[in-house]
Amino acid sequence: MSDRTVFFISDGTGITAETFGNAILAQFEMQPRHVRLPFVDTVDKAHQVVRQINHTAEVEGKKPIVFSTLVNMEVLKVIQAGCQGMLLDMFATFVNPLEEELGIKSHHRVGRFSDASKSKAYHDRIEAINFSLAHDDGQMNRDLEQSDVILVGVSRSGKTPTSLYLAMQYGLKASNYPLIPEDFDRHQLPPALMPHKKKIFGLTIQAERLSEIRNERRPHSKYASLENCRHEVHEAESMMRRSGIRWLSTTTKSIEEIATTILQEIRPERLVY
Repeated sequence: MSDRTVFFISDGTGITAETFGNAILAQFEMQPRHVRLPFVDTVDKAHQVVRQINHTAEVEGKKPIVFSTLVNMEVLKVIQAGCQGMLLDMFATFVNPLEEELGIKSHHRVGRFSDASKSKAYHDRIEAINFSLAHDDGQMNRDLEQSDVILVGVSRSGKTPTSLYLAMQYGLKASNYPLIPEDFDRHQLPPALMPHKKKIFGLTIQAERLSEIRNERRPHSKYASLENCRHEVHEAESMMRRSGIRWLSTTTKSIEEIATTILQEIRPERLVY
């Protein structure tokens, strides 16, 4: 059962409101029902939102929690005047004090990109995503020098999701290469990667966890066997040590934690926020 309903209201996608709100709610032992209400960009839509929130308050007998990143002041005033929930306006909390401190007005624009079609930052982010997809799992050796980071590790150690997260969140061109038996036989990194060692970061994982993950994909196979996983992990970690590249275990870490560690270690020159 939900302890309470939480609304995330925005005149954009609502991702900022939801991300920030969930970070705060994680501090409390509760299981709220989440309702994201994006693109609330007219007064009419604001009135509909008010009715939905107030209906929820009436049915549940508790004030809903309402996180807002509304930029349009007319829309926000409707919510402020009629909403029977606990309204937490993030822009009023953070943007207004910053305007006073900095002595300048904020753009008050909707979303990260005011016009995605004309935004260089948005274009760079899309380019990074396309690059990371093309260079996933060692598919392409060309243009590796354009990579901001090159991830290596055994199959299913978290390289692909981390690469895509780095591309989507930070606009980084992330390549990734699986370490395979042929590499272990040679006792060295794939030849195509050798000129780019400064950009390489290794991912490893506990063999037991790796076996679980692989068994979901290929149950009862040699690929997923604990013995094979132990062998591959041992060989991969030995190779990373010999090559002098930085690496970490992804066993208990989230994608966000992995990416943050990589950024601290690699320190790429180009980051898009």
